[in-house]
Amino acid sequence: MKTTALLFVTASMTLGCTTPDNKASINSLVNPPIKEYQATWDSVKTHKTPDWFVDAKFGIYFHWGPYTVPAHETEWYSIWMYREGHPIRKYHEETYGSLDKFGYKDFIPMFTAEKFDPNEWAKLFKDAGAQFAGPVTEHADGFAMWDSELTKWNAADMGPKRDIVGEMAKAIRAQDMKFIATFHHQWKYAWYPTWDENTDTSNPEYAELYGPKVPKGTFNFKHMTEADPLPDDKFNQQWLDKIIEVVDKYDPDLVYFDNKMNIIDEKKRLEFLSYYYNQAAKKQQDVVVTYKFNDLEEGSAVLDLERARMSEKKEFPWLTDDSIDWDSWTHVANPNYKSANRLIDFLVDVVSKNGGVLLNITPTAKGEIPQPVRDRLLAIGKWLKVNGEAIYGTKPWTIYGEGPAEVIEGHLSEHKNKDNTEKDIRFTTQGKTLYATVMDWPTEQIHIRAVTLDKLKVENISLLGSTETIQWKQNANGLKIQAPKVKTGEHAFVFKINQ
Repeated sequence: MKTTALLFVTASMTLGCTTPDNKASINSLVNPPIKEYQATWDSVKTHKTPDWFVDAKFGIYFHWGPYTVPAHETEWYSIWMYREGHPIRKYHEETYGSLDKFGYKDFIPMFTAEKFDPNEWAKLFKDAGAQFAGPVTEHADGFAMWDSELTKWNAADMGPKRDIVGEMAKAIRAQDMKFIATFHHQWKYAWYPTWDENTDTSNPEYAELYGPKVPKGTFNFKHMTEADPLPDDKFNQQWLDKIIEVVDKYDPDLVYFDNKMNIIDEKKRLEFLSYYYNQAAKKQQDVVVTYKFNDLEEGSAVLDLERARMSEKKEFPWLTDDSIDWDSWTHVANPNYKSANRLIDFLVDVVSKNGGVLLNITPTAKGEIPQPVRDRLLAIGKWLKVNGEAIYGTKPWTIYGEGPAEVIEGHLSEHKNKDNTEKDIRFTTQGKTLYATVMDWPTEQIHIRAVTLDKLKVENISLLGSTETIQWKQNANGLKIQAPKVKTGEHAFVFKINQ
């Protein structure tokens, strides 16, 4: 009888026959309380970088907007066209006319995007091996690429007359990728010369596009991120409202911020972080925010570099965004594309140091992805199909690599870094497997000095993508691998080392 009674009590509690005292505690086990983030640095710093981001390693985004129409030199066309004495000002006046007759706003009807196919783009990104992707949601030019209720200057109402962000979100998720939205719109403050009566930027009719009236010299180009005076409450609120509108409408998995966010009131930055993290928690969505320099406090989001990389391995996950074009972030008439080899080597080096790559591509104003861009993306995808296990879901080893190549750090420093050679090796790990990526085809014996017997006892080695038996020897001086006889590809080569 005692045993039966005990079983009855246990079963009653399991099936929900509870007393008022234990009901709350049982519910808390089944439905744990949702963490609520406060708009303080200490609170938002408790947000954990999700595993999907740490494992993803590679994403794609694209600078695409009215600035693509002139296809001349740079995505900063919209600011330099108004700068007296600048070559782009001269080009603009010779090509389109004076600034009081043809301003930046007049490019918007020319941004037609008639060949834009979000599903085809998303499929290309997937074939390239990307794990997350999305558009520049609003650049410094003030033109919103989504169907916005906050501004008439948006892609659904003007130009393409399509919800670019919404269509891409649907297409990207259909390819089982995470969707990202990138924001650069803090740059709109003092971007245009709203003080200049000789241009259309001073016309109140266009103030919603060109931004608030500010004194000449408000934006300090020498230091790039300084402004005096700082934005007023109205600009700060508009900055926040646009991001929240995108978050509420499209549920991005990652929100990226360009630099210059330090000019935005700290309370608004914290208000966004707490709002985004709280909304995601309610939806059981794992989300990421990225920032540059010191625009957010360390630990509150993921640090992002621009056209740059770390020289050493970091203990924290980080991101770098780089463009497929050496000189521009948007489509231009005379592109200077990086080689697929350079892009793959960059990805391998970054991942070995606990980072990830967000690669920018350059569609045309009509909505076409140029064939040389496609070729490079497909080359990356082809390489990742063979060697992806050395990239996705990996962790850094005790050291990031060996070899003579030295990385010069710093904002926009990537052009200073030279190509890698077969002497450069990068490491990643999964479980007990070590991946040693040789950055060019080995023409002679590979000597990996760090793989000594006291660190890792090698059992066997294979070359990804090859059936050739790999010859090797290990001793106290490291690991020596004989150069394979048959070349397996055109880019970095991965040796899988099992212990």
